[in-house]
Amino acid sequence: MHVLIKKLTPPQLLTIGFLIIIFIGSILLTLPFAHQGHMHVSLLDAIFTAVSATTITGLTTLSTATTWTVSGQIIILIMIEIGALGFMTFAVLLFALTGRRLDLKSRLLAQQALNLRSLSDVKSVLRYVLSLSGIIQGIGAILLAIDFVPRFGWLKGCYYAIAHAISSFANAGFVFFKLPFSQFATNPYVLAVTMLLILAGSLGFLVWRDLLMFKKQKRVTLHTRLALVMSGWLIGIGFVGLLISEALAGTFSAHLSWINRVIDTLFIAVTPRTAGLEVISTGNLSTAGLMLLIFLMFIGGTPGSTSGGIKTTTAGILISQVWASLRGQEAVRFGDRQFSKRTVNKALMLAVVAIVFIFLAAFTLSLTEKLPAGTGIEYIVFEVVSAFSTAGLSLGLTPHLTWIGKVIVMIVMFIGRVGLYTVMFSVLDVRAQAKHFEYPEEEVIIG
Repeated sequence: MHVLIKKLTPPQLLTIGFLIIIFIGSILLTLPFAHQGHMHVSLLDAIFTAVSATTITGLTTLSTATTWTVSGQIIILIMIEIGALGFMTFAVLLFALTGRRLDLKSRLLAQQALNLRSLSDVKSVLRYVLSLSGIIQGIGAILLAIDFVPRFGWLKGCYYAIAHAISSFANAGFVFFKLPFSQFATNPYVLAVTMLLILAGSLGFLVWRDLLMFKKQKRVTLHTRLALVMSGWLIGIGFVGLLISEALAGTFSAHLSWINRVIDTLFIAVTPRTAGLEVISTGNLSTAGLMLLIFLMFIGGTPGSTSGGIKTTTAGILISQVWASLRGQEAVRFGDRQFSKRTVNKALMLAVVAIVFIFLAAFTLSLTEKLPAGTGIEYIVFEVVSAFSTAGLSLGLTPHLTWIGKVIVMIVMFIGRVGLYTVMFSVLDVRAQAKHFEYPEEEVIIG
């Protein structure tokens, strides 16, 4: 066994690690103590829930509040926490508690899991990830408890506050109330706290470290600058676009005050960053609003965060490449820095592979699933993009999936969380090969 582990590459170990967490979680969820007595939970539904929790997606075939007991919900929360922070983070914590040192293989695996460039700061970053996430979730739980305790009582209020602080920070989209999250549509305080938790999780730990150390270092990295600029633009575009589209479509109730409309719209613009919480049913949004949500979900959050999608930095690099090409420039720059050709090619490959992957998954689902009357292809495309970006938003397809559809969506969620690169390199075992020759160049007509 030890020899086999030594032969595996970090991407393969990372993929297998997530599969092991899903396997253990699935088995636990099938046990009688995990689900309520009147509910029948099939193995496939238990696996689907485990995949959704571990990949911090939030798509569910069964209601979380009415299907699972408190024990079952705690199992889901543990999987969400492991999925958000990465199982390697907890492995490092175990190493630290037992006084053992990380070997090179473990450090490489941690580097792969957190998208780090250097091995030198693996252990310090992982400790930082644990402490920062604990502090943010703790503060979030206290702030939510201020509203939840008077509303639900001490025991339920504290439990709901902790559960939703974890779910929001992890961008998991799981709701533990019996009523939908839209019950807070007229509660700006809960929405504001939830949005802050979602943004804290979607920015990424490396960005937070840069920001917290800015006073000492007097600078931030190119990664942080690009992530912050893209995040700001995406939220702004989403907010303005949804404000216009939903006002024209008359989505919001006429009895809703303007301040609630603004905050609800902002919440809808923030949640596609892979959070998956609905302040208004996604099916009630206009066609333009759904298109905007698909765009925002596809991009997602920042690398090294709890978010999915192709990531903000990938989108930023591609936009910079297009802008440079339109101006006839070879170099791709952002501010006073220049991206390497390798980085630009990597971003382009990721975007193209993601589009092809989403198309194939949507095409397969269109063969296996039946569209309800009055719906179009967006019913399937929205669900696939939501699963890939681990957003968890739904137009209602997931609860009605066939067993083949459930398997397809599980695969999409898994690949969306672990990462296309990690899965591809796990399967293909890609290794750089020295090239001792070059082929002659020839022009091809474009456009």
